[in-house]
Amino acid sequence: MALLSPTGTRWLTAAVSVALVAASLSFLLTPASGESLRPVDFADTVDMGGTGVDARRADDEGFVLPRVEVFYSGYRYVVGYVGIETAASELGDPGAQRQFGDPLAVYVSDLSTVSPTLTEEGFVVPERGRSVGWTPAETAFYVVGSDAAIPSGSVTVAFSERADAESFADAHGGEVVDWEAVQSRVGDPLSARLDRFERSIESRHAWANDTVAAAEDAPIADENRDRPVSVVVGSDASAVPEDSRRSEGVASDPTVSDALAAAPPNTTVYLPAGTYDVDDVTVNRSVTLAGAGAETVLRGDDNRSVVYVRADGAAVSDLSITGVGDVGSRGRDSRNGSTDWDTTVQLAYGYGDAGVVLDGAAGASLSNVEIDTPASGVIVRESPASSIRGLTVRGADTARDGFMGVVLIGAPSVVADSTFLGGRDGVYTHRADGSVVRDNRAEPGRYGVHEMYTSESLVANNTVRDAQAGVMVMTRPVGNLIVANDVRESTYGVVPAGSDSYYARNVVVDNEYGLQIAGDRNVFVDNVALENEVGARANDILPSNWVQRNDIVGNERAVESGIGPLRTWSHGGVGNYWGALPIADGDGDGVYDRPYRPTGTVDSRIGAAPGATTLAQSPAVGTLRRVQGAVSGLRQSGVVDTDARTRPFHPETRAYLANETTGGEAA
Repeated sequence: MALLSPTGTRWLTAAVSVALVAASLSFLLTPASGESLRPVDFADTVDMGGTGVDARRADDEGFVLPRVEVFYSGYRYVVGYVGIETAASELGDPGAQRQFGDPLAVYVSDLSTVSPTLTEEGFVVPERGRSVGWTPAETAFYVVGSDAAIPSGSVTVAFSERADAESFADAHGGEVVDWEAVQSRVGDPLSARLDRFERSIESRHAWANDTVAAAEDAPIADENRDRPVSVVVGSDASAVPEDSRRSEGVASDPTVSDALAAAPPNTTVYLPAGTYDVDDVTVNRSVTLAGAGAETVLRGDDNRSVVYVRADGAAVSDLSITGVGDVGSRGRDSRNGSTDWDTTVQLAYGYGDAGVVLDGAAGASLSNVEIDTPASGVIVRESPASSIRGLTVRGADTARDGFMGVVLIGAPSVVADSTFLGGRDGVYTHRADGSVVRDNRAEPGRYGVHEMYTSESLVANNTVRDAQAGVMVMTRPVGNLIVANDVRESTYGVVPAGSDSYYARNVVVDNEYGLQIAGDRNVFVDNVALENEVGARANDILPSNWVQRNDIVGNERAVESGIGPLRTWSHGGVGNYWGALPIADGDGDGVYDRPYRPTGTVDSRIGAAPGATTLAQSPAVGTLRRVQGAVSGLRQSGVVDTDARTRPFHPETRAYLANETTGGEAA
């Protein structure tokens, strides 16, 4: 075993001393006995729960978001929760108490102060001129299972007076219970989530399969493209594939627009190979516009979108599109002067030029289309259950000059099996809750998949290279599933946001930052982070996430941690794999005998600084760890894994370690 050099000893000893002093200042001490803890302005809390849409709409429309404020003994900030269920779940999690200390005071929104009514959507509206007050959680009365809701789902509401709660339940349904009953409904928060998330992945994939099949007119795959041909553009009937001809014969027409106008519903307008100069092509009935493959080219006038689809069940397939206008984020229709936040975003992102625009076309299909565009490739506006697959979108050379491969706005759709080259983002979503983005490849200048105000979506099996970020989630969504994506050679691998979402089985390799740990009550499991400059980055000021069964190996720095309290990355005796560590596993159970601190002054230097291994095993540092574990005020901020594993969880890591041992390249 290597001995400490005098220089190494001085450096590490000084670092440990500085860390001890700094750690003692990381948390406020428990308030003195008798000190008053009263609710504060919710904007001054560190808050979690709810979505960006919840907050925006509540501000705009004036309805109530049920809220909770908690004062913890070991956390310097007041913690605010949107949703009483959210707070009850967090308070019932042993990990939260270990990180934040005991709850000293808990207050809930008191609807007894506002004489509430419900809108048609179930939103709680206070009586004009009255403000929602606060009441202690343990003495409040709760109505569960009523019609009360916020945009992201149903909610429990609280009253300081039992009579008010009973009156609300009589009017709007539900059951009146006390605080103990609310808390008793919360089980192990992680195990319940894991089961729910895995079921949700299966159901979202099943929905996507059904959506693609329906949009392409199942049961026969690609049936829309097999609709009988009614009109051939610029050719005679002999150009039509024999099995697609109508029994009564096929008409010929020289222009695409006239052909679409003449085609009966549920037929195909067929374009043989060739280049067609077009102006404002509109599919306004349930017909298929089909070409002979990439050799069929629709060429626009470089001044607008090329194809508009405005009919349910319409389809475009097997052709190429060029000549798209260059209006991107400005949006042609943004001149209406609207200042509403939602309309403004939709105009900015959804009304620029594109190769194809789906506008109010439910169940539409776009397949096997190549698009060269200086702006967006495809814009899908308010077109639920549409299928976008088999695309190749070639955008501008730089993100600054280009825009999105596919934009989804206002409704769920499927984007699958497509390739996005250049431009800004591969797939961008805005309030497209429930969408599925899967099996795509992107090499854009900015983000591979970019989700804004979008919840309950599935982003799975996408491959991203050379981007600013592989998967970027923003604006506090809930219930997203970010699964089995592969991001390499980028600035950021996966960047989360929001709450109650699932980040699992992603592989991030050779990025500046591999996996971000952020948001609240999100689950990060079974991810692999290899050979990044920083394997994982913890920047959640309120660490309420679960992090386990991840392999974080071979990175220049295992973890980078921002401000905030100590984050515990293990749950129920299951931690993560950090590579071979000079820590004993005395009982051979595959778990190291002491906690591992990848951001610790000593542990983070193992293998990098002379003597760090020896110091990590010294009695003095062992004593420091025990004291920090017992006294919250002395805990370092950063990350600790109390159940670090001695062996990797995942085949990708085992292959990487094997290649590293034999001198090969990383898997």
